[in-house]
Amino acid sequence: MSLIDVHNHILSTAYTDLLTEHGKHMYSLQQDSEGRTIVMRKGARFMTFTEPMFNPEIRLPAMDEVGVEIQLLSYTCPNCYWARPDVAEKVARVMNDHMAEVCSRWPDRFRGLASVPMQNVDLALKEMERAVDELGMVGLIIIANVNDTPLDSPQFEEFWAALNERKLPVLLHPTVPPGVDYMAMDEFGLIPAIGFMFDTTLAVTRMVNAGVFERYPDWPLIVSHTGATLPFLAKRLDQVYHNIPDARAKISKPPSEYLKNLYYDTVTYEVEALMMAYNLAGADHILYGSDYPHNIGDMKGCAERIEAMPISQSEKEMIQFGNARRLFNL
Repeated sequence: MSLIDVHNHILSTAYTDLLTEHGKHMYSLQQDSEGRTIVMRKGARFMTFTEPMFNPEIRLPAMDEVGVEIQLLSYTCPNCYWARPDVAEKVARVMNDHMAEVCSRWPDRFRGLASVPMQNVDLALKEMERAVDELGMVGLIIIANVNDTPLDSPQFEEFWAALNERKLPVLLHPTVPPGVDYMAMDEFGLIPAIGFMFDTTLAVTRMVNAGVFERYPDWPLIVSHTGATLPFLAKRLDQVYHNIPDARAKISKPPSEYLKNLYYDTVTYEVEALMMAYNLAGADHILYGSDYPHNIGDMKGCAERIEAMPISQSEKEMIQFGNARRLFNL
């Protein structure tokens, strides 16, 4: 089996040092009951460090075991959005330079999805150009809210226009959703369990209804975690569109028409969930992803669930590697 993994993550000690030094106004690093280092925000755990995040070489045997030919590496949340103006550019450059170094060391196994400081659109555009044109990054990762600011806010319009002009692929990844403290998500691991799903669903739905994809239809957006709840809710969004004027104020088609043009990874834990994404968007809009090496990632299981889908072998190969080769020019 040949697989291209579009959703997996990497970190560096240089980045975590910067987060510890400059990000303490928003985040803290702590130890959990099992002795693992975790990232906390507003008293809630949302990310656990694992050794392969920091050591690319030990990823290779795990990739070989499952049949992953290439990983498209990205920095997960909290990414660089926490960085204040005086350090934002430095943090983004440290992240992307590290990823470029890893990709240059293992050019047959790794490619990079660049991070950009969306809290400052001018800096984000500048770093996108540097990362893609100079460092050879093949796309971007963007987090689903920017310090609680939704992605459909007017301040990001110039950025979507630039992506559209470049036709640059983007992986959309959730983080701690707005209002997490009011929703009491500081217990039971609720942020990665359902908070991430809320964050993605809200971000994409707002972008659809605000007309972002109508104005800028030419950049491929990969919605992580198999679209969160979007495949399940697509027809409900259409029903609201047809019956509530506010939902169609800025778009000319039902929401599902935009959703079916987006892309979805395979980071889910049920074949039935994959089939909902398949029924919404088709095999040519699904890409293998694993969420490796998060402690809830599942490189092997995500591959097995593609094989278990009741679809043709040619469609499975689109999902396993074909769509990624096409979108990222691999």
